[in-house]
Amino acid sequence: MSTTKIDIPAEFQITAPIHQKAYLVNGELKQWHGKSTEVHSSISSTFDFDPTLLGSIPDMGEPEALDALEAALAAYDQGKGIWPTMHVKDRIECMEKFVVQMKTKRNEIVTLLMWEIGKSLPDSQKEFDRTVAYIYDTIEDYKQLDRNCAKFQKHEGVYAHIKRGPLGVVLCLGPYNYPLNETFALLIPAIIMGNTAIFKPAKHGVLLITPLLEAFRSSFPKGVINILFGRGRAVAAPIMKTGKVDVLALIGNSKSANALQNQHPKSNRLRLVLGLEAKNPAIILPDADLSLTIDEVISGTLSFNGQRCTALKVVYVHEDIKEKFLSQFATAVDALKFGNPWEAGVKLTPLPEPDKPAYIQELIDDALSKGAK
Repeated sequence: MSTTKIDIPAEFQITAPIHQKAYLVNGELKQWHGKSTEVHSSISSTFDFDPTLLGSIPDMGEPEALDALEAALAAYDQGKGIWPTMHVKDRIECMEKFVVQMKTKRNEIVTLLMWEIGKSLPDSQKEFDRTVAYIYDTIEDYKQLDRNCAKFQKHEGVYAHIKRGPLGVVLCLGPYNYPLNETFALLIPAIIMGNTAIFKPAKHGVLLITPLLEAFRSSFPKGVINILFGRGRAVAAPIMKTGKVDVLALIGNSKSANALQNQHPKSNRLRLVLGLEAKNPAIILPDADLSLTIDEVISGTLSFNGQRCTALKVVYVHEDIKEKFLSQFATAVDALKFGNPWEAGVKLTPLPEPDKPAYIQELIDDALSKGAK
């Protein structure tokens, strides 16, 4: 068996596995001494083309989940805790302290994005930078919201003084395809508004949270943000069954959302912030500029290998231009470069889910059996 190393740029090499042994609960980075789950990358570092061991994460269960829930409940204290009653200025300072520390981890997180989910270098850098920009934008929006709350509003002859407040304890579950950006799009607004949160990273794209644990711990009061690791059914389900979660914030599929929502004993009182799957169509009319259209459809269907809820799933083409479109589209797809995420100009990269190539082949075989060409 060959163990010859693939030529990987030094700045993107994983020199040693990251064995995550700490998790954040009640303002303390606790050490995990239980069972762990290995984290592998579908990107190979040798010519054997075997998965690369990136490290491991704690395989937590109900006791740890309920500890985190109690910490979040205590920190919120029915809206009377330090965080929900803190002045807007002070909450903003905590968030600014966090993002300053986060920016120092850019290279580390970008590298882990590439290895864990196969996202290209430019897209990984863009995800990090967009997330930082999003946090600053959220801070500015929060300032404006607070300014607006200081004014009286008139509606149909009635003057009102309206002020928005936190909702309670938030269970936050992000997606693997944007494990930083989309996850923080849920988590950051929840925290800055005065809620307390329990956050479990996605199954893929989990180690990239490791560099941020200390920043979370040192930036916010204890219990405001609690970070767990493990399978959703082992960690999220016990939390939901208590009925003590006020908000479920999830980006994923509707099956998971329904399953979690149904486990809440008072689901009519549960607030939902959901981003779910979609079947987005492209409609190509006969007068379309095909050169521009092909570029847009390629981007819409295959950006990050099509692993996006916003990706184009169905393309409707007018029959008058069908053959011309198919010919140009096939040529454009064939020209896409595939390779490892750090390679220049790469468009198609390894898929993070080990069973996904077999599933895609099943779809291809099914389409061919039904007359696809």
